[in-house]
Amino acid sequence: MEVYDTANRLAEEIKNSKQYKDLKEAKDRLFADSNKRQLIIDFEDLKKEVQLMEVQKMQDKPVDEEAKKEKLAKMYNVLIENKDIKDYFDYEIAFNQLMVDVNKIIGNSIKDVL
Repeated sequence: MEVYDTANRLAEEIKNSKQYKDLKEAKDRLFADSNKRQLIIDFEDLKKEVQLMEVQKMQDKPVDEEAKKEKLAKMYNVLIENKDIKDYFDYEIAFNQLMVDVNKIIGNSIKDVL
């Protein structure tokens, strides 16, 4: 049971981290504006499509991802012109880095059994 208690404490620590709070606040502020919310949703949908195409490409399936990658890059460049959206993306990167670091620490501690 101790591991689950520790995991719950870690989850609480993450929710209390600056990275989480910054991202949550930025997302709440951004998603309160229906136009900005839709821009982010459209961007995330396109990003998922590009990621899926990259997976398909790794599986040697024919895909033409260049047009979508170019559209994604252009969309990103337009979106970051808006301070609220740029802040959201920056906070998202910082939070994702925190999660990568935490997962790396956990992974390194158990790598001898994997």
